[in-house]
Amino acid sequence: MKTSSAATMPADKRKLWETGSNLDPLVERYTVGDDPVHDLRLLPYEVYGSLAHAAGLVKIGVLTKAEFAAVRVELATYLEDSAFRIAREQEDVHTAVEQRLTAKLGEVGSKVHAGRSRNDQVQMCLRLYLKDRLLKVHTLAVVAAKAWSDFGRAHSETLVPGYTHLQRAMPTTLGHWAASHAEALVENARLLRAAYVEADACPLGSAAGYGANLPLRRAYVAKVAGFGRVQRNTLRVQTSRPRLEAVVLSALTVLARDLGVLAEDLCLYATAEFGYIKLPDSFTTGSSIMPQKRNPDVVELTRARAALFPGWLAQSLALGARSSGYHRDYQLGKGPLFAALGTAEDMLEMLTRLPGGLAVRADRCRAAVTEDTLATAKALALVKKGMPFREAYRRVADAARQADPKPAASVELPDYEGAPGNPGFDALDRDRKAATLWGRGERAHLSSTWAELLTLKP
Repeated sequence: MKTSSAATMPADKRKLWETGSNLDPLVERYTVGDDPVHDLRLLPYEVYGSLAHAAGLVKIGVLTKAEFAAVRVELATYLEDSAFRIAREQEDVHTAVEQRLTAKLGEVGSKVHAGRSRNDQVQMCLRLYLKDRLLKVHTLAVVAAKAWSDFGRAHSETLVPGYTHLQRAMPTTLGHWAASHAEALVENARLLRAAYVEADACPLGSAAGYGANLPLRRAYVAKVAGFGRVQRNTLRVQTSRPRLEAVVLSALTVLARDLGVLAEDLCLYATAEFGYIKLPDSFTTGSSIMPQKRNPDVVELTRARAALFPGWLAQSLALGARSSGYHRDYQLGKGPLFAALGTAEDMLEMLTRLPGGLAVRADRCRAAVTEDTLATAKALALVKKGMPFREAYRRVADAARQADPKPAASVELPDYEGAPGNPGFDALDRDRKAATLWGRGERAHLSSTWAELLTLKP
């Protein structure tokens, strides 16, 4: 079997860790895995991270200002290079960038890795990437919240049954139902913000977990890269990688769970048996044998995608159950993380577009609010007259069970904030706008910081 020897291999073909060992091609394929594909999405963050690190090297005299300027100009070109590829023998984006930089700048390019391990380099890329993507998912969640809040306002007086155990329970409105989903999206925006705060800690300077014998300016590097703080303990940086990924996946899993509930509601309410809403034709498909069918594929697949997230989270948690320090196991955490982020974005985009095309069948909604659903209100009416609740409950129960399930003649809804008669749209809008402002502020800060890196003169 053929092997490659780093001793005779050109420098621009060696992996960052190769010295004099021979590498079995099958071992290479097994250990490299999907990283050349996964890492292409990390290229911008490798550029920003390397620029921040190189600026820090200027501060301690490892690079001159002229050398940094050359590095900055060269790295900036990679942001516009749509043809940039990572060869399998390069393993990852970090090797590909360093080899290209060295090929262009010679010895200057080979200086940039000083004080840095691929371990903290990977984390730098992932955290910058996570900050960027979490802000995008956060924005999508807030936009989706507005879409469902607007739908709710438009149907705040459309009576419909509320359900427990999938049985008709008490009257509510379609607006109250929609507001519950809008509120879930605002809650998930808070959860995504918490995950963002966890990612907002600069790992550079931890090296392989035990620091580097250089007077690295960690706070300076963190600031110019756009981080809010430095992750202090160098060993903790490495051990926390799978934890951070699990935190992000946890937030995405809860978000997906709530989107799955919304999708399930839509599936039910669009059936002929319920008939409360009609999905737009553009969100349905037909049957290959039954000409009359319109199938709710978009919401069904949203429901199905929600079921994938617990598995991705479980993979992350299992990969992270290792002893302190870095382990190669962590490499396999990228796949679940990237898949979950992309899937969450797709789900949010679909469910944001949907309410604008929903047709509400108000007559079907109203007809389903039958006299028996008023039983609780009738019992509480007796309570207002002084009757103990349990006695009122029993008195109403027999009559309610024997009542003809005809549409209720009149319905009075509780109207304190958050109840069916007052879903709290104004408060919901305030929370949503606050989340919007935070997201815009963080996006502006991140964008301006990264733009400044491209003209930085440390």
